[in-house]
Amino acid sequence: MTSPIILALDLDSKEALNLADKLSPSICRLKVGSQLFTSSGPDIVKRLQDKGFEIFLDLKFHDIPNTVNKTVKVAGELGVWMINVHASGGSEMLEAAYSANEDKSRPLLVGVTLLTSMNEKSAREIGFNLNPSEQVIHLTRLCKAAGLSGVVCSSKELISLRKEFGKEFILVAPGIRSVNSLKHDQKRTSTPIRAIKDGANYIVLGREVTLEKDPLGKMRQILENIS
Repeated sequence: MTSPIILALDLDSKEALNLADKLSPSICRLKVGSQLFTSSGPDIVKRLQDKGFEIFLDLKFHDIPNTVNKTVKVAGELGVWMINVHASGGSEMLEAAYSANEDKSRPLLVGVTLLTSMNEKSAREIGFNLNPSEQVIHLTRLCKAAGLSGVVCSSKELISLRKEFGKEFILVAPGIRSVNSLKHDQKRTSTPIRAIKDGANYIVLGREVTLEKDPLGKMRQILENIS
């Protein structure tokens, strides 16, 4: 099967490249987020691609529609596999992102619904009147209507989203870790097996793997458990 694992490289450039040398493009894709991209720029994307990896550029674009449109175009020119935007930017911004990315050769475009570090208290603090699950469904409907390929959501919403949006809509679940792994700053989390069973196309793993002495062996073990 195609691996559903996306490994988050929340590291500096040297650490990220060293880790990539211990991994295999056949067993995972790599996520370049704001920490690594800010420290290393587009060059880190190319260097990881040169090692054979497909890249999820996780920069969560959120700005006025025209700026997001132009930024998505530039991001697509990096040849990455997937990019994301904040769904809370609203329909006009989402449509602008899609219009910059509608060519089938461009990256997958997904919307970030609600960060997995947020719970009902923190969501209400910034003005979301719905509970987290309802807010995620509402934002996902905006993404679907705008033409996006899918969304990033917590594992808690996978079943309801899969039921409403069908098999073709992509669901990316961050905050995934094995039972005996620490949650750190994540609140709405799940295990790899449960997330896949509940409908995730892709699961994002992080420190559970990146801190391992044998990260490739760890991911093979997770894949074996999933399958």
